[in-house]
Amino acid sequence: MTYELSHLDALEAEAIHIMREVAAELERPVLLFSGGKDSIVLLRLAEKAFRPGRFPFPVMHVDTGHNFPEVIEYRDRRIAEIGERLIVASVQESIDKGRVVEETGPRASRNRLQTVTLLDAIEEHGFDAAFGGARRDEERARAKERIFSFRDDFGQWDPKAQRPELWALYNGRVRKGEHVRVFPISNWTELDVWQYIEREQLELPSIYFAHEREVFRRDGMLYAAFDFMERLEGEEVFTEMVRYRTVGDISCTGAVMSTATTLESVVAEIAATNITERGQTRADDRATEAAMEDRKREGYF
Repeated sequence: MTYELSHLDALEAEAIHIMREVAAELERPVLLFSGGKDSIVLLRLAEKAFRPGRFPFPVMHVDTGHNFPEVIEYRDRRIAEIGERLIVASVQESIDKGRVVEETGPRASRNRLQTVTLLDAIEEHGFDAAFGGARRDEERARAKERIFSFRDDFGQWDPKAQRPELWALYNGRVRKGEHVRVFPISNWTELDVWQYIEREQLELPSIYFAHEREVFRRDGMLYAAFDFMERLEGEEVFTEMVRYRTVGDISCTGAVMSTATTLESVVAEIAATNITERGQTRADDRATEAAMEDRKREGYF
């Protein structure tokens, strides 16, 4: 008699193995948590890897100050439920300290400013590994990245200097000041994530499901109408039934028209789409052909 893991069970086992490897190899890991679906899956995987004990690392959110209120409410409630330590690294504090300069104008965004805030927090707390929820199917630069993504003492990523990962063996050796970004769900697809959420019956922020929202259209995307979102001439606000495929800074995250109000209907919607979530809803990836890779070289997630 042979025993075979299902597709989701195999992905889950690989991710748990990676998390335990990091806990064994590195001294001061941290789990990056945005309140988005991928980091919600990471939290569940961490629970399966380390419960009934506490996580051997804190949880950290890089907060732009322009996050969806529903997501922040979910973040605080979820962390309180699992009883783990939350570190909030604030982009607003980076602005106030003069570490970064806030952009102005209709296309201003705090998204890119997160890099400095993240690197400052890693240095302040002495983290030598940071778990992230990035997946290879999201974007071309992320498809290049290894599961253990080495960053130098400036926090920068060099795609030509990545380490081989043969037979599920990972090299987490770093010198003082260096660190690795670790992506346990790198081999998952968006559909895998949603099917896992459905299987585990994980709670999500409400914006992942269809709801009425005031939006305006720009560059083929629907943006939420908030006070700090300066609009261009002719951009009128209207009410639409939408949901979000990905959670990010409000200034660069678009909604999609949808009537999917349940996990089952969202899974069916994702299974039928032929465009990636970032390709459809993230303006920060449209700046240039290599926008994501440029940001990652600077130290982005």
